[in-house]
Amino acid sequence: MTDVAIEANVTTGPIPYSTKHYTDLPGVPGAKVPWRRVNLTTGEHFDLYDTSGPYTDENAVIDLSAGLPARPGVVRDRGTQLQRARAGEITAEMAFIAAREGFPAEFVRDEVAAGRAVIPANHNHPELEPMIIGKAFKVKINGNIGNSAVTSSIAEEVDKMVWATRWGADTIMDLSTGKDIHETRGWIMRNSPVPIGTVPIYQAMKEVDGDPRKLTWEIYRDTVIEQCEQGVDYMTVHAGVLFDHVLLTTDRITGIVSRGGSIMAKWCMTHQTESFLYTHFEEICEILARYDVTFSLGDGLRPGCIADANDAAQFAELRTLGELTKIAKSHGVQVMIEGPGHVPMHKIVENVTLEEELCEEAPFYTLGPLTTDIAPAYDHITSAIGAAIIGRAGTAMLCYVTPKEHLGLPNRADVKAGVIAYKIAAHAADLAKGHPHAQERDNELSRARFDYRWHDQFALSLDPETAKAYHDETLPAEAAKSAKFCSMCGPQFSAMRVSRDAREYAAKYNLIPITPIGPGTDN
Repeated sequence: MTDVAIEANVTTGPIPYSTKHYTDLPGVPGAKVPWRRVNLTTGEHFDLYDTSGPYTDENAVIDLSAGLPARPGVVRDRGTQLQRARAGEITAEMAFIAAREGFPAEFVRDEVAAGRAVIPANHNHPELEPMIIGKAFKVKINGNIGNSAVTSSIAEEVDKMVWATRWGADTIMDLSTGKDIHETRGWIMRNSPVPIGTVPIYQAMKEVDGDPRKLTWEIYRDTVIEQCEQGVDYMTVHAGVLFDHVLLTTDRITGIVSRGGSIMAKWCMTHQTESFLYTHFEEICEILARYDVTFSLGDGLRPGCIADANDAAQFAELRTLGELTKIAKSHGVQVMIEGPGHVPMHKIVENVTLEEELCEEAPFYTLGPLTTDIAPAYDHITSAIGAAIIGRAGTAMLCYVTPKEHLGLPNRADVKAGVIAYKIAAHAADLAKGHPHAQERDNELSRARFDYRWHDQFALSLDPETAKAYHDETLPAEAAKSAKFCSMCGPQFSAMRVSRDAREYAAKYNLIPITPIGPGTDN
């Protein structure tokens, strides 16, 4: 852990209506694959993909100082997941992912070998439960946390991480820019069951008192190595922001909105030369390959408003990211590509098409995109609309947006709102893509709804506690959990109750359905 004392542990309590369940992973002694087992009132159960970590349901208080146990099967100094996949090896991580996702292990290996999927798993983060990012698999979501110079503490950021993974975040990015960046990340790393991403230039800026002009390659390099040693699984590197690209942003309404992009733009303008991230890119590749840290090639020139979407600056950077993707892969480093941003709905699909064409189908990882600029405090909704569309088009991971976007540092409640909004978007995309098994949960919940099994409806939802609370606002009694109506329809106007009555009547009198006459029939 770190030398900094943490003020408080995290109180969680059990997830309602479910229990933690594990299955053994064949071929990896001691390894177990986690599930969230929903116990239905019918006596059956339904297992869900679970990111909440190995905390047992009995542990209401998590001892953060203890950290998580290391998982079996971690191998160091034998190459990256990409190199091992290319060599035909099925790693312990690939086997774990195959069991979680319901695919053959050979398929997982082949997607990684082709560069269409990445497994962010630094050798120095043995606490994580392996996951995969690629368009052939479940659409994943990332949750951003991190302190600022204005507010938050180590305890608060670790608390956000624990709760974000409980609600379903597949990865976490620590975007801390305030005090104790190294210590904050250390506590997060040792307690995180999911991959952790960072933007190393944020910490490098602390070394030069926040002055981009004083940054050097050596300061940045040492920061990257420090974070690799600590266990960071993927890093955003804005190496595609070139000197000439910056000039293309001068006519924008909002200019450069990426923090990392603006830092490198100012450095380029000050020194009148190319970015050191670009000129030293192969050296960064060599460092990341030693630890198997995945590149998240940053979109430093992403559009910050609808008017700036899909412009020359954005796509010039994307072309450069395509060049860098080839270089990274030649060093055996896994790569995903970051994307916009703010994009109106009719321009969204073009982003995926170009990214796949220019970047060899490397997994696309997008922020939203936000589909309108007029809804501060509701941008988790404006962006979830875009996230569902871009996920359907082939984006592999969606970076969540909270209600505080553009307004302030999110707290735990904001993190929850963002995670749930993006779980909805990701699942909607999986349904639209026809992902194997995606609809099974929908069908199970729909059956519970038709049968008026209220507890099972709550249990199968993305947010059981809120679903139950909304129901109980008007019908709190336990007897209402077996009622064949809700407070909106009432007992006389419940359509599903009437429909059930019709079915029972037909069955009682052995009525045979009549073939309909009209459009779409042969009659």
